[in-house]
Amino acid sequence: MKRKLLIATDGFLPRWDGISSFLHELIPRLEKNYKLHIFAPNLGGYKFPYKAKITRFKTIRVRLADNYYASLVNINTMVRAIKKTDVVWIQCMGPIGIWGIILGKIYKKPILMYNHMLEWEVYPNSQGINILKVPINVITKMLSRVFYNMCKTIIVPSIEQVELLNLMGVKSNKKVVHLGVDIKHYKPPISKAEAKHKLGIDPVKFVVGYAGRLSLEKDLKTLYRAFIRLAKKYNDVVLLIAGGGRPELEKMFSNKENVILTGIKDDLLPYYQAMDVYVLPSLTETTSLTTMEAMAVGCSVIATPVGFVKEYINDGVNGLLFPKKNSYTLYKKIEYLLENSDERAKLGKKARETIVENYTWDKTAEGIKDIIDSSMPFKDRTNLTK
Repeated sequence: MKRKLLIATDGFLPRWDGISSFLHELIPRLEKNYKLHIFAPNLGGYKFPYKAKITRFKTIRVRLADNYYASLVNINTMVRAIKKTDVVWIQCMGPIGIWGIILGKIYKKPILMYNHMLEWEVYPNSQGINILKVPINVITKMLSRVFYNMCKTIIVPSIEQVELLNLMGVKSNKKVVHLGVDIKHYKPPISKAEAKHKLGIDPVKFVVGYAGRLSLEKDLKTLYRAFIRLAKKYNDVVLLIAGGGRPELEKMFSNKENVILTGIKDDLLPYYQAMDVYVLPSLTETTSLTTMEAMAVGCSVIATPVGFVKEYINDGVNGLLFPKKNSYTLYKKIEYLLENSDERAKLGKKARETIVENYTWDKTAEGIKDIIDSSMPFKDRTNLTK
């Protein structure tokens, strides 16, 4: 008989982002070992490819962060499910995740959390109102500490995040499990020119790219300023933005010369394969799945040294790093790679090797399964693994 695992998440398909991508890879792997029940926001029609039972709650137009909206949680529905489950898994700290923690604690269930983002950094930056950043940061940090300490174990993608949680007074157990990439799907193109041609891009153009959410903490204005400087000097450059998000950021890239804005896409592979350089200009990250996916495709990447990114990118070996908000340095690094195709190829080759050798979803899933199993009371583990 399979153990019962309840997943409470405020990020889910059909909205594609790091959280939903993580769950999309993890759920099929967990279904082999556990009976899953997922509580998630209702973000529109979508045919889910999972066996898991999925209960979705209506969302309201109260923005928690960029493209994240509050859900109207049916507490009675959650209570009935949590009473029957063996372990509660929290995937995001919105209303669904918070109620999952509270009810899991009330009914004495082991509560696990995968900490994808530092809420006290993301939420203040996502509001776009400078005067509110400090009070939102303080309040969010206080609430996060309370709810984190109600969890049995917090799983994080890096040692640095363990240290950050320790510094803010989080006493829960902490385990490091790195995120992964589907290396069979995300792979280099047979022909870069053909990959560009399929997207309607002139194969002779040099493509600078970004993929994922358009949100304030991604600091895409720095990327745009660097590209404008590049485009003034070179005629054969294109900025490819594969994603969507905040209307004001979409407007910044819409209908601009030599700029392609695709909107949100389910599969980013064709866009990574068409990029000569991938740029992550973020102000804050935990891991950045899109950067790892771009590396798996063999892109040369340029990123800010944020979160775990500075651990898996070895500057000058498998990618390049640049200081946050420094558009001039970013411009010079893009220009360097534009003018040095051999260096681009070397960085791209090393980037893929890094991901293939160290960061796959199978490794991620195995690490998480071990933590789930170890969180069970001993008698439950003994009976349910027979």
